[in-house]
Amino acid sequence: MRESDNNVRRIVIRFIVAAVFLVLLFRVAKMQFFNEEFTDYAESLVRVEQTVYPTRGDIYDRNGEFLAQSRECYDLMVTYDDLEDEGFDTMRLCSLIDIDKQKLIKSLSRIKKDAYMRLKPVKVIGYVTKEAKLQLEELSIPGFSFVSRTIRWYPRKIAGNVLGYLSEVNEQGLKSDPYYELGDYLGETALERSYEKVLRGEKGVEVLIKDSKTVIQGAYMEGQYDKVAIPGKDIVCTIDGRLQAFAEELLVGKVGAVVAIEPSTGEVLVMASSPGYNPDDLLGRERGNNYMKLLNTPTKPLNKRAIDGKYHPGSVFKLVQGLIALQEGVLYPEKQYPCHGGYTYGKNKKLGCHAHPSPLSLQDAVAHSCNAYFCHVFTNILNNRTKYKNTKEAYEAWREYILSFGFGRKLGIDIAGEDAGYIHTVEKHDADHRHGWGPTNIISISIGQVVECTPLQIANLAAIIANRGHYYIPHLVKSVEGEESIDKKYLEPQYVKVEPRHFEPIVEGMWRSVNRQGGGTSRIAYILGLDVCGKTGTAQNSVRGKLTKDDHSVFLTFAPRNNPKIAMAVYIEHGGSGSSIAAPIASLVEEMYLTDTVVRHDLVRMVKSRKIDYSKYYKAESK
Repeated sequence: MRESDNNVRRIVIRFIVAAVFLVLLFRVAKMQFFNEEFTDYAESLVRVEQTVYPTRGDIYDRNGEFLAQSRECYDLMVTYDDLEDEGFDTMRLCSLIDIDKQKLIKSLSRIKKDAYMRLKPVKVIGYVTKEAKLQLEELSIPGFSFVSRTIRWYPRKIAGNVLGYLSEVNEQGLKSDPYYELGDYLGETALERSYEKVLRGEKGVEVLIKDSKTVIQGAYMEGQYDKVAIPGKDIVCTIDGRLQAFAEELLVGKVGAVVAIEPSTGEVLVMASSPGYNPDDLLGRERGNNYMKLLNTPTKPLNKRAIDGKYHPGSVFKLVQGLIALQEGVLYPEKQYPCHGGYTYGKNKKLGCHAHPSPLSLQDAVAHSCNAYFCHVFTNILNNRTKYKNTKEAYEAWREYILSFGFGRKLGIDIAGEDAGYIHTVEKHDADHRHGWGPTNIISISIGQVVECTPLQIANLAAIIANRGHYYIPHLVKSVEGEESIDKKYLEPQYVKVEPRHFEPIVEGMWRSVNRQGGGTSRIAYILGLDVCGKTGTAQNSVRGKLTKDDHSVFLTFAPRNNPKIAMAVYIEHGGSGSSIAAPIASLVEEMYLTDTVVRHDLVRMVKSRKIDYSKYYKAESK
């Protein structure tokens, strides 16, 4: 009986062992032959997916010359778990890629602590040259690889504030757009930012195989699983590179901006902010250091003053006052007003004016920039009781006119950072003048004080007058590769609330300002045979709430008078009168554009030699 029991036990045990073996065999077979998850995992041990970065689109000027071009460089990547235990020649590696040894060790330690980062290629350092890459590849150090990138190169070294720059994507960028991965670059400012999705292209993927020593052996399955990267699209900018470079030369030693527009299209020919910067300074490994230097420079070279500088327009604002008064019917061109050294109002208060003939008509008031004349004009607008029941209602109507000219709001240019400027509301005046207010309380608005605008808005005013009542939204991109047209909004005319017929007296006054012998504040802008129209402006300004002795210099111009080709504004901080420095700069840029040369070399030397000491102003502002 006992022998029989033992036999049964042996049979049962054998059966259990066999059953367990069969179950294990089945599970192994299933994992090996039927489970895709484990199959993929096994293949991933020999396959490597590597991102292929597209070539970034180039940026050309309107004449087909490069403003921003792409060049090849490399990121050095490390897959930490593929590094050899015995280590590698750290000093040789650091020498080839020009990196500090401690920085390399710190990067590797950071990767080592992250279990996820250890398994995938992570960037160690960027901007590795092709020569260094080839030398390092000869060493065949397991765990290290390269990813091809494109970086910017700026042949003309101009228009940094227009082109913008690239920077490594931050945490916010990673969250907002799944396109980006850690270590990617994206457009940070200006055109590079606004047209990022056009310029960046689409990433590709290259599937490679590596051997047991983690050395890449070639393409997986002859590349049939690869995805080709799609290059970014080129864009043609509206900027005239030669004209931009000339304007930047003239601005050296000055703080301000030059903006020039083609009136018939709204295309921006020049957008120069000063001081500017060499766009190459925000490339490569020194980018961070250079950025901090620019950021901490008192005169703020990174500011796009052409579109974000908020200034009083000064006397160029008189042109708008005259146009509104003509439309409102409270002024006609032949109407004369006296000027006895200024405009007297209130209890023995006086807004002064410079010496000129008196009385003056509208055209001559524009030509001589008479303060008293436009104080009368502004007062008549606000006191128009045939249309408005009180001053506040008249002011609201006046403000709507101003907004139609593009002041007090963003024009909508195709780069980020544009400021709207500021036009006081009725509520603001109520708050400032709690006991009531009328024209005399805000009389300085008549000559362009109190209100704030950007140089772009002033240049757009020049385009409006050149076109006799309409403008095209200023824009910086002329065309995008492969696209039929730019955004339609840039092709549609925008009309102001003043009829075209009212512009002729203003145009005549601007022409007289430049072209009449012995008269007019803009005579320095005269160019033989070009029928230049212009208007000077002198804007008071303050530092820490106190008026300074050195006014801002402003000039608005277009040429020729009929069928104008260029409209422009120049604004120079602390430059003095409009005729002293802003007008000469504008005139030289006009001459270059319209005649393809400059013959007034003495004027060029005068402008370039004019350097303004800004230390007292910007030190005061930074306290």
